[in-house]
Amino acid sequence: MPAPDVAALLSELERSEPASAEHARSAIDWLTGGEPLETITQLNVCEFLWYTLPCKVTGDRAAIARALGRLLRLGGLERYAALCSSSTTTHILRTYARLGEDAGTAAYQSALDATGVLPPDVPELRWSSIMGPEELGAHGACSAALELAIVSGELVPAPGESLPSAEGRRRLTSRWLTAPRPELGGDNWLHRVQGERLNRWVLGRGTAWRELAQPFEVRLHAPIPAPREAHLDALRWLLEAGLRTGGIPLTQRHNLARSVLAESPWSGAELAAVREVAQDQMGALRRTGRRLVTTQAGERLLGDADLLWETVTAALLAPESGENGFRASAREVALMLLADGAPADRDHVAAVIDCTEWQTAEVDASLNELGKRLDAFGLRAGGRLTAAGRSAALAALRGHALRPRQYVNMT
Repeated sequence: MPAPDVAALLSELERSEPASAEHARSAIDWLTGGEPLETITQLNVCEFLWYTLPCKVTGDRAAIARALGRLLRLGGLERYAALCSSSTTTHILRTYARLGEDAGTAAYQSALDATGVLPPDVPELRWSSIMGPEELGAHGACSAALELAIVSGELVPAPGESLPSAEGRRRLTSRWLTAPRPELGGDNWLHRVQGERLNRWVLGRGTAWRELAQPFEVRLHAPIPAPREAHLDALRWLLEAGLRTGGIPLTQRHNLARSVLAESPWSGAELAAVREVAQDQMGALRRTGRRLVTTQAGERLLGDADLLWETVTAALLAPESGENGFRASAREVALMLLADGAPADRDHVAAVIDCTEWQTAEVDASLNELGKRLDAFGLRAGGRLTAAGRSAALAALRGHALRPRQYVNMT
């Protein structure tokens, strides 16, 4: 069956309801961007009605929504037409008009979540709030797949629920992201999104950064596996000790007790460094009175070597409480230099991020923090990364480069 022609539908609407035709023409231009009508999805329609229309389109918005509904109904798109005149759309448009954009946006997000067609975060990918073209394409494709699965009955709500299960939606999203796609030449959406994020990370911060980061775009394309040789021994020892009955005893000042230090093959300073990162950055240890215990998260890490490696490498670049982005950038530069076997002192790092004289103290603080974390995990010796340390540096950089891009909250 041929797809409905927008121009023909507008002509028909103009003959039958001339007062609605101009509203419908404006709405369909916003909705399709000139693309054929068959390319729209439920997500497109909801985003137009619940965000674009109240925030970016002027005029009688309720009338525009009704006119769009009439046009979609003429085109045989009954489900989408029903959205235009739904009580949800009426409520959201009134919320914007009466309570302002913040309240309207909150109502829009709540209603969008309730449709079930919004792709959820999955282990393979957390969605950005600021998406590039590839991620937008992946997000739209996954949403269309969820919509089709719900309409066809592949995904059905549990008894007493209005939406298919979150687990079912996650499974479908993961499958859609990782399956080879003919329209992508056999590639998959996950690779496309990761490639886009890596490229933005390489190109986004000035000439010196790009020159240093460019070779890493290829090196970081595939996941960095954990090294086969022994690594993270001190961390594992401390987490296992925290699982004993009563946990790890502490002194009155909450330092590790002498009995712990006497039992350990590592020095007090080494164990203190491991403890600080495991407790503050990883959430793997928790102090309870004068005892240090391994958390449920820490217990999971001990039982999953891949998860432990992923969490440790992420901790190398994890921000401290209240830390600014400048310090995190300095650690990224230092890890790139160290992974290349180059010095990662203040002068070399500062030359890449082009900092002013008053920011050198920030660089020093950031490098000291990175050194403490590398030493805590036994990833460097004599100021240079070990073999495990080089793998950890690359894994940390990859994780940081592939993280979702989010709006910065300035409040």
